[in-house]
Amino acid sequence: MIAGGALTGLWQPVSGCGDHCRDGADRHAAPGTATLRMVTLTVVLVAGLLFVPLLRGRALRGLARTMLAVLGIRLVRRGPQLRPGTLLVANHVSWLDILVLMAVSPVRLVAKGEVGAWPGIGPLAGLSGAIFIDRSRPKALPRTVAEVTAALRSGRTVAAFPEGTTFCRGGQGRFRPALFQAAVDAGAPVVPASIRYDSTAAAFIGDDTLVASVRRVAALRSLTATLVTAPALRPAPGADRRVLARAAQASMAA
Repeated sequence: MIAGGALTGLWQPVSGCGDHCRDGADRHAAPGTATLRMVTLTVVLVAGLLFVPLLRGRALRGLARTMLAVLGIRLVRRGPQLRPGTLLVANHVSWLDILVLMAVSPVRLVAKGEVGAWPGIGPLAGLSGAIFIDRSRPKALPRTVAEVTAALRSGRTVAAFPEGTTFCRGGQGRFRPALFQAAVDAGAPVVPASIRYDSTAAAFIGDDTLVASVRRVAALRSLTATLVTAPALRPAPGADRRVLARAAQASMAA
């Protein structure tokens, strides 16, 4: 593994996306649907958080799928299946991305520390064994990379958003290379994934709050989330994490 000092650049990219990025061309559900969905979502989430710790694995995956269904979201999955011990790297559009990835495969999420304090989503991420990044302490980043490395070596699939923040659509942010070092150190395959939504209302950007975003999504007549995984990249021993990050992003775009 390379020296810690080389990994301690502040990982706080800024997105230029904001409210102006939403086109507003959405079909809305019947009056009262958003409220019903949000109430049902709360019930499902509370029940899930009570029982999932006893079951884990498939139960957590089922809870994520149920939450998407309650919100009227259809999930489309394309591409190769994931193997255990994979670093799954995806573009980042919304908090919904967390549910999409958890609905597809048992994963340990890498997320910014603030996510742990979000209502509902934070505890859900915690149940996945989330690895939280304190972006205000860049010197802690090597320890985070080491934790991801250990998880990959143990056969866990780890999911991360290397853009470091959300954008209104995919392919806008640059993949930050730090976490790719974990795949190199663990000898783990890297699977790039593209997440797309058929409405700009799904984007969690600008001054959005979680509650406002959930309400906006719940008010849509329907929403389709598409996850496409590319063939795995297999880094050679001692591979350059920067080259690997660029290759993953290029593969996702293709």
